[in-house]
Amino acid sequence: MKVVNGSLEQTYDVVVLGSGASGLTTAAVAARRGLSVLVLEKASLLGGTSAVSGGMIWIPGTRQAEAAGIPDSLEEASTYVRAVARGRGREELMDAAVYGGREMLAYLQNECGLEFLFLDDFPDYRQDLPGSSFGGRTLEPALYDASGLGDLIDVVRNDGRLPFTMQEYEVWGAFAKFPWDALEERAEQGYVAKGRALISSLLGSAVRDGATIVVNARATSLVIEDGRVVGVELEDGTQMIARQAVVIGTGGFEWDRELADSLVASRIYTMCSPPTNVGDGLRMAQRIGVATRGTREAWWAPMAIIPGEVRDGEQIGTLLRFERQGPGSIMVNRNGERFANESQNYNDLARALHSWDSANNQTLNTPAHIVFDESYLKRYGVFAHLHGQPTPEYLIEGATLAELASKLNVDAQTLEATVVRFNKDAEQGVDPDFHRGETAYDRYWGDAENEWPNPSLAPLTEGPFYALEVVNGVFGTNGGIATDGFGRTLDVDGNPITGLFAVGNVTESAYASGYPGAGATLGPILSIGYRIATTIADSE
Repeated sequence: MKVVNGSLEQTYDVVVLGSGASGLTTAAVAARRGLSVLVLEKASLLGGTSAVSGGMIWIPGTRQAEAAGIPDSLEEASTYVRAVARGRGREELMDAAVYGGREMLAYLQNECGLEFLFLDDFPDYRQDLPGSSFGGRTLEPALYDASGLGDLIDVVRNDGRLPFTMQEYEVWGAFAKFPWDALEERAEQGYVAKGRALISSLLGSAVRDGATIVVNARATSLVIEDGRVVGVELEDGTQMIARQAVVIGTGGFEWDRELADSLVASRIYTMCSPPTNVGDGLRMAQRIGVATRGTREAWWAPMAIIPGEVRDGEQIGTLLRFERQGPGSIMVNRNGERFANESQNYNDLARALHSWDSANNQTLNTPAHIVFDESYLKRYGVFAHLHGQPTPEYLIEGATLAELASKLNVDAQTLEATVVRFNKDAEQGVDPDFHRGETAYDRYWGDAENEWPNPSLAPLTEGPFYALEVVNGVFGTNGGIATDGFGRTLDVDGNPITGLFAVGNVTESAYASGYPGAGATLGPILSIGYRIATTIADSE
């Protein structure tokens, strides 16, 4: 164990396992309410999956939307999330997420000092469903001056990106257009962004109110007395006692391959979360009879494997966003054919990678590849690779489409016909096959300066041509411990287990298999974390 803030005692009002955004929200609010709080982080770095995320939160009906003159009904949002969940979400969890967000957000801003930027034009992911919004439900952390944390910032997990906001990304577009020198200077001044800004600001609040923060502290079991959870036991045998509650916020189980294969509905090929997410909290809860729900699901996303992209020494996946959504790229399957709208949200697109060809006992669409041409590379680059640089090993290059097809082991005539058909439609600004570029969400991720009629579409005509393999990845699993709308853990009969709460990816997602919009991973769990802290504080 290493104490990075405060002094270590044996007994606290609240013991929080995990230092992701959900756990730190619980800790910050509980400390603000006057409770003594201990945060135990298994890893040597704080922040978990949240710290390497975009940090955005999806919260309907905010005061920011009101101030911007954007009408947003919580009833409409409730209709929308139920449509997104496809009938699989539990009512009390969806209600907690939708109706609890406004209060949580106000508290974090007014009492804990967090600052958020309002994204008025960021569309919900499913524009085809009732209750969706063209913008105003997503917020992101403001740039945060982490110099005030002192040496604590050195133990906050870093995703390696320079500090920029989504608002700035909207203006700059592809990475080839970013002001990298200015961002380097910003980082040197101590500013952080995205998930790291969210974690740092929550940590700053918790520290100001006296929370004790410990890293390298892996909890292995729960301590029970007279049927009540009263503490946790650590790997070294140390017991930490909680007067009022233990809160499990240890993240998902995606890095335990055997466990993930046995519980999740589809095979996970890569992850971008910290490798410490192996289901510790889930196992601790299962040992005392906590029910589990929603374990077949995950936060799905199409990813690429970029050699050298590692986290804690393990190869991770890299989210594909503009690489597939920018005009002038397409995605093809194992047959060299398009199979989906490449610009749709990552969660739904990834599901097309799950499809199974039962007749041939093989995956239907994978191996899959993004295909683009030289003109695309000139305009946008791909990840950190820019036009004129040597082709990196993760890109497959062919002077012609036929040569590229040969390297991909797909039929050349099929790939050529796919591109010819796409090009003809793209020049007209339409996609009759998969309707790419028809929704506000698709166009948001396109290029407003595109010379062709639709910001999401452009033909592929200039050789050489390139391909990038796409694999089925996740940000994390999002099923596990069953809770009620206040984060209280439930046994197999639906009864609360006294003294034990849970929040975050270790629990069943409020939206089941759905993904309403940007920040739908973090929004609900911050709301539940806030509810947990206020429930504990109010029970004194």
